Amino acid sequence: MNYNKMIDHTVLKADTTLETVKKILDEAIEYGFASVCINPCHVKYAAQYLKDSDVKVCTVIGFPLGATTSATKAFETKEAIANGADEIDMVMNIGAMKDHRDDDVLQDIKAVVEAAAGKIVKVILETCLLSQEEIVRACQICQEAGADFVKTSTGFSTRGATIDDVKIMKATVGDTMKVKAAGGVRTYEDMVRIVEAGADRIGTSSGCSLVQGKPSKSDY
Repeated sequence: MNYNKMIDHTVLKADTTLETVKKILDEAIEYGFASVCINPCHVKYAAQYLKDSDVKVCTVIGFPLGATTSATKAFETKEAIANGADEIDMVMNIGAMKDHRDDDVLQDIKAVVEAAAGKIVKVILETCLLSQEEIVRACQICQEAGADFVKTSTGFSTRGATIDDVKIMKATVGDTMKVKAAGGVRTYEDMVRIVEAGADRIGTSSGCSLVQGKPSKSDY
């Protein structure tokens, strides 16, 4: 299995410099990763840098809290795509999910899916803040909204992905959607186990270490 093509090579911290972004882009090209996952302010630079490669540009929307309005998320999405983004990782409205305001969650995701105009949309559930029942319900809402992936985590909350999270998500969406595990995958063995549990993509800042079989000291 080509794990390289399952990795979204990620740098999302607030103090990220262009030098760091360039390093991530170079590594993604060298290792043939699926995408780079970067903040929206770096999308235009990354799209130009990667134009002659097959590495996709992924960016985050409503990040990391998911608490911006649907109109704001839709605007962010349109601007990101205009700047060259290929994939959109949006944060779900987590508070609305916990309030059982399922229609609000649905409309929020739909707004981004529509704004993405056919580009891949991954919905970040932030599973560490949800019960198992809420994870299942969130996955079902993402299916109804027409998103392409459900994603475990932002990497900025209390923990990242777990095997159990991924199993629940995969059992819920089956073959109708894909699953992205983000955060907490720090060794090659972790990566193998989480893929076996049902993950189709891995979000990590340690892609190089993982494919080299070296443990990572990163917190994402």
